Amino acid sequence: MKLHELHAVKGANKPVTRKGRGAGSGNGKTAGYGSKGQKARSGVKKAGFEGGQMPLQRRLPKVGFNNIFATEYATVNVGVLDAKYNAGETVDAESLKAKGILKKTLDGVKILGNGELTKALNVKVAAYSASAKEKIEKAGGKAEVM
Repeated sequence: MKLHELHAVKGANKPVTRKGRGAGSGNGKTAGYGSKGQKARSGVKKAGFEGGQMPLQRRLPKVGFNNIFATEYATVNVGVLDAKYNAGETVDAESLKAKGILKKTLDGVKILGNGELTKALNVKVAAYSASAKEKIEKAGGKAEVM
Protein backbone atom coordinates (compact mmCIF):
# COMPACT_ATOMS: atom_id res chain seq x y z
CA MET A 1 0.00 0.00 0.00
CA LYS A 2 1.26 3.44 -0.94
CA LEU A 3 0.47 6.84 0.51
CA HIS A 4 -1.59 7.91 -2.52
CA GLU A 5 -3.72 4.73 -2.25
CA LEU A 6 -5.01 5.55 1.27
CA HIS A 7 -8.62 6.64 1.62
CA ALA A 8 -11.10 7.14 4.44
CA VAL A 9 -13.42 4.30 5.50
CA LYS A 10 -16.97 4.49 4.16
CA GLY A 11 -19.07 6.70 6.45
CA ALA A 12 -16.06 8.44 8.01
CA ASN A 13 -16.52 11.69 6.07
CA LYS A 14 -19.98 13.24 6.38
CA PRO A 15 -21.08 16.25 4.37
CA VAL A 16 -21.16 19.51 6.34
CA THR A 17 -24.67 20.55 7.42
CA ARG A 18 -25.30 24.30 7.29
CA LYS A 19 -27.75 25.20 10.04
CA GLY A 20 -30.42 27.82 9.65
CA ARG A 21 -30.21 28.11 5.85
CA GLY A 22 -33.86 27.59 4.87
CA ALA A 23 -36.46 24.85 5.07
CA GLY A 24 -35.00 23.02 2.06
CA SER A 25 -31.75 22.34 3.94
CA GLY A 26 -33.59 20.12 6.44
CA ASN A 27 -32.14 22.17 9.27
CA GLY A 28 -33.59 25.63 8.73
CA LYS A 29 -35.63 28.09 10.84
CA THR A 30 -34.79 27.02 14.43
CA ALA A 31 -31.61 25.19 13.30
CA GLY A 32 -32.21 22.15 15.54
CA TYR A 33 -32.67 24.18 18.73
CA GLY A 34 -36.46 23.88 18.98
CA SER A 35 -38.64 26.86 19.73
CA LYS A 36 -38.10 29.34 22.57
CA GLY A 37 -36.60 28.63 25.98
CA GLN A 38 -33.13 29.18 27.35
CA LYS A 39 -31.54 26.45 25.21
CA ALA A 40 -32.77 28.13 22.03
CA ARG A 41 -31.04 31.43 22.88
CA SER A 42 -27.42 32.29 22.23
CA GLY A 43 -24.79 32.69 24.95
CA VAL A 44 -26.83 31.70 28.01
CA LYS A 45 -25.90 28.02 28.46
CA LYS A 46 -23.82 28.44 31.62
CA ALA A 47 -22.15 25.31 32.97
CA GLY A 48 -23.73 24.41 36.31
CA PHE A 49 -26.73 26.74 35.84
CA GLU A 50 -29.89 24.98 37.03
CA GLY A 51 -32.59 27.41 35.90
CA GLY A 52 -32.53 29.51 39.06
CA GLN A 53 -32.44 26.55 41.44
CA MET A 54 -29.49 26.70 43.84
CA PRO A 55 -26.65 24.95 41.94
CA LEU A 56 -25.21 21.70 43.28
CA GLN A 57 -21.78 23.18 43.98
CA ARG A 58 -23.42 25.78 46.24
CA ARG A 59 -25.84 23.35 47.93
CA LEU A 60 -23.08 21.04 49.19
CA PRO A 61 -21.39 21.96 52.48
CA LYS A 62 -17.86 23.29 52.38
CA VAL A 63 -15.95 21.23 54.97
CA GLY A 64 -12.40 20.15 55.59
CA PHE A 65 -9.04 21.27 54.33
CA ASN A 66 -6.63 19.59 51.95
CA ASN A 67 -3.04 20.60 52.54
CA ILE A 68 -1.45 20.23 49.11
CA PHE A 69 1.99 21.00 50.57
CA ALA A 70 1.93 18.19 53.20
CA THR A 71 4.75 15.63 53.17
CA GLU A 72 3.34 12.20 52.37
CA TYR A 73 5.47 9.32 53.61
CA ALA A 74 5.48 5.68 52.54
CA THR A 75 5.27 3.82 55.87
CA VAL A 76 6.90 0.58 57.00
CA ASN A 77 6.62 -1.09 60.42
CA VAL A 78 9.65 -2.44 62.31
CA GLY A 79 7.99 -5.86 62.44
CA VAL A 80 8.22 -6.06 58.63
CA LEU A 81 11.91 -5.13 58.73
CA ASP A 82 12.52 -7.92 61.27
CA ALA A 83 10.88 -10.46 58.97
CA LYS A 84 12.52 -9.39 55.67
CA TYR A 85 16.06 -8.38 56.65
CA ASN A 86 19.04 -10.22 58.15
CA ALA A 87 21.18 -8.82 60.98
CA GLY A 88 23.67 -6.14 59.91
CA GLU A 89 21.94 -5.26 56.64
CA THR A 90 21.30 -1.67 55.56
CA VAL A 91 17.69 -0.60 55.14
CA ASP A 92 17.01 2.30 52.75
CA ALA A 93 14.36 3.29 50.19
CA GLU A 94 16.04 1.36 47.34
CA SER A 95 16.41 -1.87 49.33
CA LEU A 96 12.77 -1.64 50.50
CA LYS A 97 11.65 -1.37 46.86
CA ALA A 98 14.00 -4.18 45.80
CA LYS A 99 12.57 -6.55 48.45
CA GLY A 100 8.99 -5.68 47.37
CA ILE A 101 8.03 -4.07 50.68
CA LEU A 102 7.26 -0.73 48.99
CA LYS A 103 6.04 0.13 45.50
CA LYS A 104 6.47 3.92 45.77
CA THR A 105 8.56 5.99 48.15
CA LEU A 106 6.35 9.11 47.74
CA ASP A 107 8.06 12.05 49.55
CA GLY A 108 10.19 9.68 51.64
CA VAL A 109 10.00 6.59 53.84
CA LYS A 110 8.91 6.64 57.49
CA ILE A 111 9.50 3.75 59.89
CA LEU A 112 6.70 3.10 62.38
CA GLY A 113 6.99 1.18 65.66
CA ASN A 114 4.40 -1.59 65.19
CA GLY A 115 5.91 -5.05 65.83
CA GLU A 116 9.14 -6.26 67.41
CA LEU A 117 12.73 -5.93 66.16
CA THR A 118 15.30 -8.51 67.25
CA LYS A 119 18.09 -7.83 64.71
CA ALA A 120 20.62 -5.00 64.58
CA LEU A 121 19.87 -3.11 61.36
CA ASN A 122 21.41 0.05 59.89
CA VAL A 123 18.31 2.06 58.86
CA LYS A 124 18.66 5.16 56.62
CA VAL A 125 15.28 6.73 55.82
CA ALA A 126 13.56 10.15 55.92
CA ALA A 127 11.65 9.84 59.22
CA TYR A 128 10.95 7.65 62.26
CA SER A 129 8.29 7.49 64.92
CA ALA A 130 9.68 7.79 68.46
CA SER A 131 8.85 4.16 69.28
CA ALA A 132 10.45 2.88 66.05
CA LYS A 133 13.69 4.76 66.69
CA GLU A 134 13.77 3.40 70.25
CA LYS A 135 13.23 -0.22 69.06
CA ILE A 136 15.94 0.03 66.37
CA GLU A 137 18.51 1.40 68.83
CA LYS A 138 17.46 -1.09 71.55
CA ALA A 139 18.13 -3.96 69.11
CA GLY A 140 21.65 -2.58 68.57
CA GLY A 141 21.07 -0.92 65.19
CA LYS A 142 21.43 2.64 63.89
CA ALA A 143 18.58 4.98 62.92
CA GLU A 144 19.92 7.65 60.55
CA VAL A 145 17.82 10.40 58.98
CA MET A 146 18.49 10.91 55.27
